[in-house]
This record gives sequence, structure tokens and C-alpha cells, in this order.
Amino acid sequence: MTDRLSKSEIAKDALQEGVETVASTVGEVATIITTAVKDVANAIGGLATDAFAIRDAARQAAERAELDEQPDA
Repeated sequence: MTDRLSKSEIAKDALQEGVETVASTVGEVATIITTAVKDVANAIGGLATDAFAIRDAARQAAERAELDEQPDA
């Protein structure tokens, strides 16, 4: 005696496999997007840190130049 699957069980299995595949793909895409957003935020943060360092260095250089220009009293 052979066990046979009914048409409705075959349809259910196909639907289940399709839903699982879609869910997996959505998860992969969400991971890619999440990683990209994190990387962009990290890059922008690094740029801001560099900008603050450059600003501070320029301010210190200007202060030193101003002191060098003052006549000795």
C-alpha cells in the first residue's frame, strides 16, 4: 500500500515552502539594509570626529600665529 499525498496537502506544502522562502529573503534584505545604515552612520560619525579635530587644530594654529605676531613687551 502506497501513501499518496492529496492535492490539498501538496498545495499546502508548496504554499508553506513559498512563504518560508519569502520570509528568508525578506530577512536577508533587512539584514543588508540594517548593516548599510549602521555603516553609513559610522562613516558620518567618523567624518564629524575628523571635522572637530580639524577645527580644533585650526583654532590652535590661529592662536599660536596671533601670539607670534604680538610684539614683546
